[in-house]
Amino acid sequence: MAIALSGFPDVPGGRAVAAGRPHGPVPVWTTEPARDREPGEPAPSEQDSQGPGHETQAASQSPGRADAGGGCAGEPDETSCQLNSRLLRKSLAQLEPESENVMAYFFATLFLRNPELRPMFPLSMDIPRRRVFGALTRYVWSCDHPESLARWLSELACDHRKYGVSESHYRPFCDALLATVEAFSGRAWTPEVKAAWEGALSYISTIMTDAAHGAQDEPPWWLAEVGTHDLRRPDLAVLRLRFDPADPPHYRPGQHVSVQVSRWPRIWREYSVANAPRADGTLCLHVRAIPGGRVSNALVHQTQVGDTVLVGAARGGMTVDSVTSRTVVCVAGGTVLAPVKAILDAHASPARPPPLPDVRLLFGARREEDLYDLPDLRRLAGTCSFLEVIPVISHDPAYPGLRGTLPEVTARHLPPGAGDVFISGPPGMVTQTAAVVAARAPGARLHFDPPGPATTERASGRQAGPVS
Repeated sequence: MAIALSGFPDVPGGRAVAAGRPHGPVPVWTTEPARDREPGEPAPSEQDSQGPGHETQAASQSPGRADAGGGCAGEPDETSCQLNSRLLRKSLAQLEPESENVMAYFFATLFLRNPELRPMFPLSMDIPRRRVFGALTRYVWSCDHPESLARWLSELACDHRKYGVSESHYRPFCDALLATVEAFSGRAWTPEVKAAWEGALSYISTIMTDAAHGAQDEPPWWLAEVGTHDLRRPDLAVLRLRFDPADPPHYRPGQHVSVQVSRWPRIWREYSVANAPRADGTLCLHVRAIPGGRVSNALVHQTQVGDTVLVGAARGGMTVDSVTSRTVVCVAGGTVLAPVKAILDAHASPARPPPLPDVRLLFGARREEDLYDLPDLRRLAGTCSFLEVIPVISHDPAYPGLRGTLPEVTARHLPPGAGDVFISGPPGMVTQTAAVVAARAPGARLHFDPPGPATTERASGRQAGPVS
């Protein structure tokens, strides 16, 4: 299938697969994992997601030194890594009260030393500043989990390629960050603290460089054609994207991808994929238009069949291959249903080896009309004996079915022996539901992308930039 690149500035036309020049400025590291935003949930405005500055995993294996979590170089012993982790956390805690000033100083230092980098960033630096500090926080608090930390950094590196990030960009970034931490640490800047930060930044640079090198044979983004556009509600659409069948993007059920539309070049948003990989290479996105959101409104209201979009590498750790038990519970709210539906789709595949787990899905919304995908879910349940679909409504007293918030209903309907629990939704719902499951089924394995500001934007249009 040949897809024209018309509508995208600075991109050669007539390419079947867009493996050429990346779009956008050098991204700013950000930390948000991604999830979809529900009406009324606080989230960064989509208008603020321009250019550098943004969270979830194009590389599932972590290249580099997976044993070096916490910034230890070489092959450190466990005690030294624990010590470095403690030093980093204590140092970060000192910076947190002044995080805005810290990041303002950091970018001033970065641009003063490397003025050629300034044009790569948006005029307003509020979002990049917040996201870089968030990424730093996530790193420091993930030091005790080196495998997941390395996987996250690897995915960031692969995702950053769509912005044109190269190996030469890591050194000035790390040097400016080290100088910033020193400037704000005062007397707490000891040789031991300095060594801990140097080790941490060296580790970050090594993992991300190795991951980017390992992904050189894969394009930084793909060109997709809109095959179908189903407007389920005035503010919500389900899109099916088609790629060159010879080279579609690779992803695992439960992950998310970043999307750029021709109307808004250099602005990327992240959306969860709503289906398992298919032989024809198509993937589905559930998109809710955010008031004032440029990309989400373009996808819902201005995109037609035949239009083209750019799609970045997949990321995210809440995937189907993490299921290990025979009893699975999925809790999903609103358009954040998408990653859970992909996981269910994977279980329903004839290629899935038996035995299949019993799956209970709690699909929540405010009102019955917001259960936009319930007919499809019921059709899926009708063909899959392992699946039970339970719709839940929170804001309609007249609804004849199950009523209440998802955390409340999960507490009442968590099946005995639940082994794996997937939670997808706004950050508050995810946190509350996770607490309920931990209390009611302490032996269950919880799966969710870490809540964060961008988590609320996933299906509706999460801001994309590097580092999440």
